[in-house]
Amino acid sequence: MNPLLLGGVLGAVAAAGLLLAVLSLPPLRRPTMSDRIAPYLADAGRPSRLLAGAVPGSATGPLGRLTAPLVRDAVRFVDKVMGGRGSVERRLAALSCPLTVDQFRVEQVLWGSLGAAIGAGIGVIAVVLGQSNPFILILLVLGSAVAGVLGRDWWLTQAVQKQEAEIIAEFPVVAEMLALSVTAGESPTGAIDRITTLAHGPLVGQLSGVLAETRAGTPLLTALTNLRDRTRLEPLARFLDGMAVAIERGTPLADVLRAQAADVRALSKRQLLESGGRKEIAMMVPVNMHS
Repeated sequence: MNPLLLGGVLGAVAAAGLLLAVLSLPPLRRPTMSDRIAPYLADAGRPSRLLAGAVPGSATGPLGRLTAPLVRDAVRFVDKVMGGRGSVERRLAALSCPLTVDQFRVEQVLWGSLGAAIGAGIGVIAVVLGQSNPFILILLVLGSAVAGVLGRDWWLTQAVQKQEAEIIAEFPVVAEMLALSVTAGESPTGAIDRITTLAHGPLVGQLSGVLAETRAGTPLLTALTNLRDRTRLEPLARFLDGMAVAIERGTPLADVLRAQAADVRALSKRQLLESGGRKEIAMMVPVNMHS
């Protein structure tokens, strides 16, 4: 690569970094409306700085305080470009994840920064090997940053899909256990308590959340409705809706749960047949190869 061109590219990158650093200094940052009125709306004392390290996502140390404005601006930019806050909230709620949408955006920014750093490293290697097109190098860094941001969103989607597959797999067993417990004379709360004691899994964990809400004073009907609103699985939503309707209207819960369990077993069989049908051609490929 031409040393003059390489020096120009490095100088432009250094100048851009220095310009961003200068524009991010407090005297040059334009305060927002919320920043101007926040001191007059505070209704509580400032938290102790000794406890600041215990707050998740708080900027501690000189580096954290210097980079906090840049991270905040990057979070706003990513949220504006990607949107879909409702979808992120639903996926985080489906995972029972303690992260908020803003904290998730911060993780996306960090993933994007890591991707940009990896892209810059690959670009340096390309320059050493003789790549002299700066446009390609810039596209490599930007593409790596975008891939990092989108990769965090993809990772969240994969985690939700994995949990939903596990819930569907254990759903028939849990529905049968609920039906048997209620038929044997257990109350709905007692049946859920028995299942959470004997079994483990994502669905059982969500039922444990329902039980915890009930013990905290929330009516069982409200707790079941909240879980139904949080879930993205239609079979589980129908099952919870059937339980809620039976409890609300006084319908014999044992009969409703037995009918719901039969529907869940039929759904499991249908999904197994559909999975076998989709993999039928793939299962024939080794036979054709050996014949």
